[in-house]
Amino acid sequence: MRANRRKNTGPEITLRRALREAGLSGYRLQWKVPGRPDIAYPGRKVAIFVNGCFWHMCPRCNLPLPRSNQDYWIPKLRRNKERDSEKREALEETGWTVITVWECEIRTEIEAVVGRIAHELDGRSKEL
Repeated sequence: MRANRRKNTGPEITLRRALREAGLSGYRLQWKVPGRPDIAYPGRKVAIFVNGCFWHMCPRCNLPLPRSNQDYWIPKLRRNKERDSEKREALEETGWTVITVWECEIRTEIEAVVGRIAHELDGRSKEL
């Protein structure tokens, strides 16, 4: 598990590249707010979490749980989901909009993901 990185993962880099190509630069990485979102637009209070399908139990992929050492893996993966919910709630309580992007979405429908983020950023800039 040491090889699993917290930041600058492949899906994160792919999403950041797509955001820059769409003219949505100006984001910050690992911004110092509750939950440390992977990508943040602090001026618009938009936080983006890029979740790996296995580690965060993607509802779209519905991957099977590991067969071995389930006493370790089941509580571990459930804690990850609980932590994700806590991060989301903490940010939303302080007025942030939270977008969760799944690894499988980045692989298969990156344009739609960028469109969803752009739509949210447009909405947030009109509020300010």
